[in-house]
Amino acid sequence: MDSTDMGEDLKEILITEEQISSRLDELAAEIDRDYEGREILVIGVLKGAVMVMADLTRKLHTPLTMDWMAVSSYGSGTRSSGVVRILKDLETDLEGRHVLIIEDIVDSGLTLSWLKTNLESRGPASVEIATLLRKPDAASVDIDVEYVGFDIPNEFVVGYGLDYDQKYRNLPFIGTLAPHVYGG
Repeated sequence: MDSTDMGEDLKEILITEEQISSRLDELAAEIDRDYEGREILVIGVLKGAVMVMADLTRKLHTPLTMDWMAVSSYGSGTRSSGVVRILKDLETDLEGRHVLIIEDIVDSGLTLSWLKTNLESRGPASVEIATLLRKPDAASVDIDVEYVGFDIPNEFVVGYGLDYDQKYRNLPFIGTLAPHVYGG
C-alpha cells in the first residue's frame, strides 16, 4: 500500500519511508553502542510495534531474543485512562535480562508507564524503551524513553504499524488522515 492507494483519505505524509529507515539506522547504532558486550531481550508491544520491531531488530548487531506483549488500556474514546489489562503476556523469564521495550508511539505515556513498572517488577537487569514516535505535547506522565525516532505534533497518525479502525498499518510512511475518514 502507498499514498496513491489512499486516494482522498490521506491528508499529508509527515515522515517518509526513507526518513524512517534512516532514523532506524541511527537508533540501531545507538542501541548497539549502549548494549555492547551484552545480549538484549527485545519486547514488542502488539499490534502497532510490529513494523518498528521487525525493521529495527534487523539493523541491530547486538545479540538478541524477542518476545511480544499485547496490552489494552481502558478509557473513554481515544483517551487512555492508564488502567491496563494484559491480553498476551511474555513467554520469557525476565530475571537478570536486559530488556528493551519497542513501541510504535508514546502518546500519553500512561500505558507504557504501567508496562515498564510491570516488567521491572519481574527482576530484569535493566528496562529501557525505544519508540519510533513520541508526542511530547500529549504526555500525561513523565516517562523516560531512551531511544526516540521522531517527536511529532499531537495529531492522530497512521502508517508503519499505526492504525485507524485496524486499517492503514501497512503504509510505509507516517501520515495523517483526512477529516472525512474519522468524522473530524
